[in-house]
Amino acid sequence: MKLSVGIITYNEERILGKTLEAVRELADEIIIVDSNSSDATVEIARSKGAAVYTENWKGFGPQKNSVIDKCKGEWILLIDADEVISKELKETIKTIIDGKNKYEVYDINRCSVCFGKELKYGGWSNQYATRLWKNGSVKVSDNLVHEEFETMSTKGKIKEKIYHYTYLTLSDYITRFDRYTTLGAEEYVKRGKKSSFFNVVINPFFKFIRMYIFRLGFLDGIEGLIIALFSGMYTMTKYFKLREMEKTSLK
Repeated sequence: MKLSVGIITYNEERILGKTLEAVRELADEIIIVDSNSSDATVEIARSKGAAVYTENWKGFGPQKNSVIDKCKGEWILLIDADEVISKELKETIKTIIDGKNKYEVYDINRCSVCFGKELKYGGWSNQYATRLWKNGSVKVSDNLVHEEFETMSTKGKIKEKIYHYTYLTLSDYITRFDRYTTLGAEEYVKRGKKSSFFNVVINPFFKFIRMYIFRLGFLDGIEGLIIALFSGMYTMTKYFKLREMEKTSLK
């Protein structure tokens, strides 16, 4: 078995079918660990030939390690449920798993599609992320959110794109906003990080300026403005939730 594709899911019906269709011919097996989705995620996954395991949510890091443990392929492609590989990337991966490779771990060029538009500025494009490796070469950190990929191997880079469909609509963003800011605050509690006036008020402002001005987010038009504004708000909300958790722990 050459390639296992691994994915974690929770209410991912919006784009999962497209994600699985893109890897269907490439994968020898598709492994999904689902966190009790209440939508059509599981039905879509099974209709595309995926093996689905239902497990309670443990955090992004532990959940992804659970997927990795179930993969039997010589190579593992671990992608998010809202990531779609391009045709060019599919061909490159075929070449690598067929034996024409210099590395055991690869970072792939990850480009964001937000509100129906591919973002090319603001720090949302050409972000290389670890996605492909030889089985046994990578472990994921136990972070609840913003997990890290740990390896002792030298990494190669693949320039062909994987498209990250971050938010289809503004409503989609707002729906995810609450969950991810809570998870982020919980991760900060776990690390012993503290809230402050700077983090709640000043840091979000600088995040907006950095994305919209210094990283040229304004060149992405109205979508660039909206995502920069909400990214600043994301930071503010995450740290304010941390502040609330700190107050609760003192009672």
